[in-house]
Amino acid sequence: MSVLAVLDPAVAVAHTVVAGLAHVVPTALAIVLFTVAVRLALHPLARAAARGEKDRARLAPKIAELNRKHKDRPEKLREAMAELHQKEQVSPLAGCLPALVQIPFFSVMYRLFTTSDDLQGHTVFGTPLGLHVANAHGAGQLAVFGVLYAGLTAVAFVNFRRARRAAATAQTAQPGAAFLPYLSFGTVLFAALVPLAAAVYLLTSGVWTTAERALLHRGGAPVPTLAMA
Repeated sequence: MSVLAVLDPAVAVAHTVVAGLAHVVPTALAIVLFTVAVRLALHPLARAAARGEKDRARLAPKIAELNRKHKDRPEKLREAMAELHQKEQVSPLAGCLPALVQIPFFSVMYRLFTTSDDLQGHTVFGTPLGLHVANAHGAGQLAVFGVLYAGLTAVAFVNFRRARRAAATAQTAQPGAAFLPYLSFGTVLFAALVPLAAAVYLLTSGVWTTAERALLHRGGAPVPTLAMA
């Protein structure tokens, strides 16, 4: 049994909502509308996370200086870091908690769109929502997946460029830092492993996340974090 089975009561509620929408609009559109509604409800958490990220980005140069100054004195470094955060009135975990709280919601949606057989039985332009790209055949089905993956790739590229700018601004020397921006394309690879319904969710959520981060971080330096789908 999947560890995500504990989410099944919430998945059942979400399924009822999406199924109800699917009686009014096409199922693929119902998935999009439900995803947008959930992301809109989570927007206050995203705003709190963005404030925390901005605080961490603002303190990053000072923290880097403390690391250089006390690199051989870990106890002194911890004291200096605590003093800095207290002085600036910023929690060391600023922005992390709101982001973590969102994870169960995304897990519910992922499980919904990968396990609900009745939803997956519907089609979008003749392509079953339960179909995996590896099983697609014919020009029509391949075209649907092609358009979907093109959209996911475009979103990933936008996030990749933002992450590259953030890494350049931070000028970090941490191991693997140069590789982190490429993780933006992980969603594209993941979409190849899930049915079309889940991929529609990933694209909708990815577009929302990209637009939301652009709005919340406008006018400021890019923040070196990867967008959550």
